[in-house]
Amino acid sequence: QPQVSLKTRRIIGAEALVRWRHPELGLVSPAKFIPVAEEAGLVVQIGEWVLRESARQMTEWIEQGLELQSMSVNVSGVQVQRSNFADTVYGILVETGCDPTLLELEITESVVMNNTEYVISVFERIKEPGVRLAIDDFGTGYSSLSYLKRLPLDKLKIDQSFVRDLTHDPDDKAIAGAVIALARSLGLKVIAEGVETQDQVDMLVEMGCDDVQGYFYGKPVPALQFAAVLMKDKQ
Repeated sequence: QPQVSLKTRRIIGAEALVRWRHPELGLVSPAKFIPVAEEAGLVVQIGEWVLRESARQMTEWIEQGLELQSMSVNVSGVQVQRSNFADTVYGILVETGCDPTLLELEITESVVMNNTEYVISVFERIKEPGVRLAIDDFGTGYSSLSYLKRLPLDKLKIDQSFVRDLTHDPDDKAIAGAVIALARSLGLKVIAEGVETQDQVDMLVEMGCDDVQGYFYGKPVPALQFAAVLMKDKQ
């Protein structure tokens, strides 16, 4: 799914979203197959495959001359808790030839809070070659803000639950504004997800949000189709 700069209104990044292309059921949402994968003990393997394919695809796009600043990939708590996660990331970067500065890993607050000290040490290692780090669904978890000043973060992601009613719910507007102000004070970028209307875009611009993603700018599409969308956007 494309990620768009509110300053230039151009596509500047992508988020990799996995779907299961079932021969009979068609595209199956991760909400349906990830729980099954967890029960079968396959989440780590799927996560590594997604990360590897994302890095490979990003390298291919850059070699084709397509201009993208980042490829965001969701990382599960199960992956992070594995003792060799940082080594896995390093190995994938070497294997695919992906520029580390073009890869952005997204984790949720709950991942951090489950084992804060360990997670911080893991991501400090991962940050060394230049990989970026973002907190996904920020504000939806039960967590302490103290980890924000300790994790080597680059970005906060405003959850779509706060964006959906942004234009007519003062509480959602206040929360989104607070996230943006907090990020600014910490020197972090902010991206809002689930953006579907021009009114939401206008309000996020007014509030100083950096980037957005959502159906207003584009639905998730296969890589080949995304490349066509990107080329059209740059014309």
